[in-house]
Amino acid sequence: MAKNTTEFVCSECGASSPRWLGKCPSCGKFNTMVEEIIAPAQTKNTAKTAYTQSRAKKLCEISYEKYNRTPSGISEFDNVLGGGIVAGSLVLLGGDPGIGKSTLLTQIAAHLSKTKRVLYFSAEESCSQVKMRAERLNLDTSDMYVVNETCIDGLEAELDGVEFCIIDSIQAVYTDDLSSSSGSVGQVRECASKLMRIAKSRNVTFFIVGHVTKEGALAGPKVLEHIMDTVLYFEGENQENFRILRAVKNRFGNVAEVGVFEMTGDGIIAVTDYSGVFLSESRGEEAGSCVTPALTGARCMNVEVQTLVSKTSFGLPRRMPLGIDYNKLVLLIAVLEKRCGLALGGYDVYLNAMGGIKLSEPSCDLAVCAALASAYFGKPVDKYTAVFGEVGLTGEVRAVSCCEKRVAECVKMGFKKVLVPAKNMKSVAKYADKVKIVPVLYANTMIKNLFKD
Repeated sequence: MAKNTTEFVCSECGASSPRWLGKCPSCGKFNTMVEEIIAPAQTKNTAKTAYTQSRAKKLCEISYEKYNRTPSGISEFDNVLGGGIVAGSLVLLGGDPGIGKSTLLTQIAAHLSKTKRVLYFSAEESCSQVKMRAERLNLDTSDMYVVNETCIDGLEAELDGVEFCIIDSIQAVYTDDLSSSSGSVGQVRECASKLMRIAKSRNVTFFIVGHVTKEGALAGPKVLEHIMDTVLYFEGENQENFRILRAVKNRFGNVAEVGVFEMTGDGIIAVTDYSGVFLSESRGEEAGSCVTPALTGARCMNVEVQTLVSKTSFGLPRRMPLGIDYNKLVLLIAVLEKRCGLALGGYDVYLNAMGGIKLSEPSCDLAVCAALASAYFGKPVDKYTAVFGEVGLTGEVRAVSCCEKRVAECVKMGFKKVLVPAKNMKSVAKYADKVKIVPVLYANTMIKNLFKD
């Protein structure tokens, strides 16, 4: 029987080589040669008999498969997944070292082990280290199984009766099918493919920890993310207690969902009151900030946008946004200069969305303009005033979706005044007795309303 062989293939152009090369001889790119397994070719008779029967079906004849979801014990984690854990899925969790990936998954494993059979496959830590972390978090892990192993080939023998398995981490395991070391491109891809085959054939749910590069992307080949059903990023600063869990891919839910967590001495807990995360205590006292109700998936949360405008020391002014697209900021500055008369061309502009949230929807445009105008005039926006709406190149304020939900969130948080697009007034008229609703047709109208003096 012929054995598998390996060759090195360029991930950019597909050129192959029997040995590794630092530079691809075909396209000239560096460090693009990855190891590939070459299986022996099938005989013609075998290949012919394998596809003699048609397997295609009409879409209307296929029965709908209902996915049962299992709660993880952490509400914010369930929301990001789309309502719970789907059986037989692969969930990849990436994040910086020390951010809390293992802590979060240990808490989830401890909760699931009360009613399900859970295996913690630790390749980076010993079993005693996993137990030490569980005891530090005061978790009941008496029914959780732990194995310390780096070779993934023997994993399937450990999965008898297991419903949930945690791999910590994918860069630390290897397979004997490849001669390269663990963490290499070929090893990561082949190990992920084996886990996918096990998950789909045995209906085992895998939580896989993934390392990230210094640029913040998941380490390893892009096919690692393609194989997964759900890809999550755990973000935050090690010096801060708050963490944000973001879904960048989810086959069973909305990728716009965001989960907020707080790192405490007893582990990671879900945060349901976002006012302390995305709103500062001193808002309304200093110029340059404005609050906008932003949608993240199915939820709406008030986020504070902070700006700083200072005289530039160089010929070319700087624009440095955090949480908002750079091109969007440049566009809004141009609108304020041309349509509203704000001479920002000689000023450096710095912008930050509080709490590390990313504001990608167009409804935050008007709030960014309000914050920039506040910083430019040196006049603060009232702390109980919220602003939202999309701003066009002509300065008009366009209608946005889910306006009713945004105003309802402002009412719930105790805001007294909300500036909304004029075209959305009909949908929010029922809140007129609870909050002052001001229709805005143009961006300069908003500036005049907020800074009348």
